[in-house]
Amino acid sequence: MNVFATDSHQSYFGFKIPYLELLGVEPISCENDTAVTRMKMRHDLRNSRGHIHGGAIMSVLDFTLSAAARSIDPTGFGLATIDMTTSCFEPAVTDLIVEARCLRRGKSIAFCEGEARDPSGKLIAKASASFKIMKIDPPAIRDAI
Repeated sequence: MNVFATDSHQSYFGFKIPYLELLGVEPISCENDTAVTRMKMRHDLRNSRGHIHGGAIMSVLDFTLSAAARSIDPTGFGLATIDMTTSCFEPAVTDLIVEARCLRRGKSIAFCEGEARDPSGKLIAKASASFKIMKIDPPAIRDAI
């Protein structure tokens, strides 16, 4: 069952996603086959070297890429990650801006790519992923939550 955001909760382009709240991910935009998010540098996201942990970077990339695939109808269908390839180029020591785009969306699979950059535009990591497109709960159930 999907949990849709209400006025009292952070909305991640229509959904309540507690894991993203835990990471401090901020949704910026989701439209026209693109999505943008931000993740602020926080002490509790750091690894032993003081950089943002790679798992946190991969998580925000995964979500932002999937949001780009959903951008044509953000709450009309759900996605499950099939595979994701991530390349890290620099350690993340500041906030991150993640920009993603959907390259192709079929009836059952969407293909996306995106980058995580620091505020100066330096490329920190990039990812490509494929997602299974799935039906979600009917609107009547969504509205009841």
